[in-house]
Amino acid sequence: MELYLVIPIVLCIFCNKGTLVLGDIGTATSYNPPYTPTRCGGNRADQFPAGNLFVAVSEGLWDNGAACGRRYRLSCLSGNNRPCKGDTIDVRVVDFCPKRPCPSTIVLSSDAFAQISNSPNAKINIEYIQI
Repeated sequence: MELYLVIPIVLCIFCNKGTLVLGDIGTATSYNPPYTPTRCGGNRADQFPAGNLFVAVSEGLWDNGAACGRRYRLSCLSGNNRPCKGDTIDVRVVDFCPKRPCPSTIVLSSDAFAQISNSPNAKINIEYIQI
C-alpha cells in the first residue's frame, strides 16, 4: 500500500479528540406521548419494544418508510450543560419524525432519551449505527 493512502487512515483513527468513531454522527431530541398512531404500525401496541426504547427518524433516515423496524445502537456524545449519561442503547424505528421541520436526526421516546441524557429537553449530539 502506498504511504499517501495510509496517512489519512491513520490520522482518521485519531479524529474526534482521540475517539474512534464507528457510526454516523447526528443530533437527537425527545418527544412525549401519545406515540400513536405511528407511520409504521398505526395503533398497534406490539410495535413498541420493551422499555419503550423506540425512535422516530428524520427524512434522511426514513427511506420512504423502509426505516420501519430498523434497529440502531446510539450513544450521547455531547450537548449543553453536560447532558450525557454515558450509556449506549438499542432502539427501534417506529415512526417518521412527528414535527415539521424535524428538530433532529433522530427523535427518541422520552424513556429512550432518559436512558442516555440527564436533560429531557436538550438537543444532544449522538453517534448511531444500524444493527
